[in-house]
Amino acid sequence: MPIPPHSSTRRSPARSNRNPSARLVNLKGGFNVVQLGSIHSRWNDLYHLLLTLPWLQFLGLLILTYIGLNGLFALAFLAGGPNSIANAQAGSFKDAFFFSVQTMASIGYGAMYPQTTYANIIVTLEAIVGVLWLAMATGLMFARFSRPTARVLFSQVAVIAPRNGIPTLMLRAANQRGNQILEAQLRLSLVRNIMTEEGEFMRRFFDLELERSQTPIFALTWLAMHTINDRSPLYGITLEAFAEMEAEIIVTLIGIDETFSQSIHARHSYVPSEILWNARFADILTRTPDGRRAVDYQHFHKAIPISPSHQPPNPSINV
Repeated sequence: MPIPPHSSTRRSPARSNRNPSARLVNLKGGFNVVQLGSIHSRWNDLYHLLLTLPWLQFLGLLILTYIGLNGLFALAFLAGGPNSIANAQAGSFKDAFFFSVQTMASIGYGAMYPQTTYANIIVTLEAIVGVLWLAMATGLMFARFSRPTARVLFSQVAVIAPRNGIPTLMLRAANQRGNQILEAQLRLSLVRNIMTEEGEFMRRFFDLELERSQTPIFALTWLAMHTINDRSPLYGITLEAFAEMEAEIIVTLIGIDETFSQSIHARHSYVPSEILWNARFADILTRTPDGRRAVDYQHFHKAIPISPSHQPPNPSINV
């Protein structure tokens, strides 16, 4: 099933990528799925929400919560009258706020202190709230830092080129950490629109069999290869049809991080405009002067067009 000549490094029509949010898996590995009419909300699972928020949003939320709590207790101190806090200016929200900060953080400089029963009750309540808030914030920070994450780099494009005379879909993956991913497994799926004989629209997944789907040690790079033969879901698909069916190739990788001894996973996807036809990846494996193997990431995403002389005749995939 060779690829026809005179189609070097062709991409599918640009209309296939006219809406980046239309892809099922975004470039960060998340899903572009909106649940309409769902009874479930992210706020129904606050712990999960706090673990999955981006770091800047999480830290911003902690800071706003801390300021808000101290602001509420400052108002409570002011409600006790001008003599609630010694050495504080009467009616000063600023002094009450900073006294609240000193109380919640257990700093206690001694310049300001409660001098009424009401103020001591508020200090007691704030001490309890401060201990609970600090414990929760510390636990969330630890949980976020201790979550095992993968730093897997996927090539920006996938390529289709003849290998041993048969068209083969290829993409690259690499472990960006200095450790190893043990028992790594890679899986490719084609998701596309189909119409049943009854006229029912469906978005279906089709497995793309790999020549090697697992490796005991994933330390360098991984060139995933899917042979496009008569058993492949990609057999006979044209560039135009690939775009019309809104096809997307989804890549999932799972394995065990040797440092944490926990399972990790990574996802990526390729839409038709990110697949190069009649191209191959540039070689990135080299050696250092002392003979050790090295990976040149400067050419990790580089794809080289195949000259017509290297393309076998008798095409079976139409472009």
